[in-house]
Amino acid sequence: MLEPFLHVILYEPEIPPNTGNIIRLCANTGATLHLVEPLGFAWDDRRLRRAGLDYHEFAQVHRHADWAACRAFLGDARVFAFSTKGTQFYHDVAYQPGDALLFGPETRGLPAGLLNSLPATQVLRLPMRPGQRSLNLSNACAVAVFEAWRQMDYCGGLRSPQGTGSISCGKLIGPNTKSS
Repeated sequence: MLEPFLHVILYEPEIPPNTGNIIRLCANTGATLHLVEPLGFAWDDRRLRRAGLDYHEFAQVHRHADWAACRAFLGDARVFAFSTKGTQFYHDVAYQPGDALLFGPETRGLPAGLLNSLPATQVLRLPMRPGQRSLNLSNACAVAVFEAWRQMDYCGGLRSPQGTGSISCGKLIGPNTKSS
């Protein structure tokens, strides 16, 4: 398995189908998914399994007891939080391999204390029409992951639309599920 080019962090996710969709996204892009507990659902929830289809075995997923454990696990990775309170657009960042994209719970977003612990330049937003509250979590995550991946020349992906060859971007690593 290749070392991840990108980390996706779901902080206390609440809706199983969103998390399942993001598992599928990570399996198909090579991003590593981190789930910060508590989860708003049981890990064996059938809705999670249905949304993730059979991609669970292809996704690298780490579950963390809390934000501190997740942050310690990631080491010195740059963390970019996505929030409607962000002052910088997601596409104005120069993403690098090993960066982490952090998303909050569907009903309340990331806590103010967590957002305030990051530099303002690392609290990002997706553009939306005026008066709209937010995008669906799995949609927002997909937009951000694909922008970061595009900037990294789709590292680890297919070299051509015809499906021939792949673009190298990492070194081999071990098992695909860990907890901290």
